[in-house]
Formats: sequence, C-alpha cells, structure tokens
Amino acid sequence: MTKSELYSWLKSSVNHSKEKRQQISSVILEHPYLVSDLLDIVHSVNDPISCKAAWVLEFAVKENTTIIFPVITPFAKELKSLKLESSIRPCAKICEILMLQYFSKKENNIKEQLKENHLEQITTTCFDWLIGDHKVATQAYSMTSLLLLGQKYNWIYPDLRSILEKNYHTGTAAYKARARLTLAKIK
Repeated sequence: MTKSELYSWLKSSVNHSKEKRQQISSVILEHPYLVSDLLDIVHSVNDPISCKAAWVLEFAVKENTTIIFPVITPFAKELKSLKLESSIRPCAKICEILMLQYFSKKENNIKEQLKENHLEQITTTCFDWLIGDHKVATQAYSMTSLLLLGQKYNWIYPDLRSILEKNYHTGTAAYKARARLTLAKIK
C-alpha cells in the first residue's frame, strides 16, 4: 500500500467508531512499514485527515508499543508542531503509554529505544500541553507522563506541582480529579 492509498483509506474509512479505527490499526500492525507513512500523515498538521491517522496510530501503539520504535525520533521531535486537538489527544495518549512502559518494573526493551533526547522532547511537549489551552484528556495524559518522568528528572515535580496548584481552581471537575491524584503522588 502506498502513502496516497493509505491517505485515501484513512479519508474514506476512518471515523470516530472504535471498530473502524481498530480495523485500520490491525492493517498497520500486519504491515509495520506503513507506520512511517502514517506518521507523515499525522504530521500534516493542518490536514483534518491527520487526526484520523493519529487515532489509528494510537490504536496500533496500544496493541503493540514496538510498532512506533522505528519512527520514535520523528514522533517525539514533531510532537510540538501538532495543531489540531484531535491529533494532539491521541499523541498525548501515546506518550502516556510510552512512559508507563518506560517506567514499568516489567522487563521490556523500551529503555533501549527511548533515548535522552526523546524523553526531553516528550517532557517539554507535555508541559506545553498542560499549560496550553487544551482539552482535559490531553492534559490528563500529560500529567501522567510528567509524573512518571519526574522519577528520572527531579526538577519536574516542583514545576508540575506549581502548574497544577495554579490551575486547579479554574479547572474542570475532571482536571481537578486528575490533578488531585497527581499532586497526592508527588507529595
């Protein structure tokens, strides 16, 4: 399948339904060479199809984290360039998945794949998403990622605590709930 065929398929076949996203992510998992093209589409930041590509990438990564390893450098580097909230949310979820595995006590090879620069790029972008005008899901995933990254970088907790305390009173109920959990774990 070519990149243009993948794009056409995303455009015509993917919608908000879990079944459609799952169907195309299964194809990506069966043909991992398509991940690079899928990520290129995600990085077409002003194209509404980028959201569909991000949804599919999220589903594929949930199923098999290693699928993103060959493209982890461009994934992490370009996180900051995402513009559409519908693309940012699934990429924030992917960051959370990666951090949960990176800091997991279970044996895996993610530490060999995620280098210092990837962690720094994810950290910076998660802070940007947390302080920016983003939906609660994006901010919640960012909180989890930053909470975990704080185990490696001790400067994160004071900054994270400060942001959460500052924004707590104006946050939604969902934001406040996640912030309370995060603050409790920091202290």
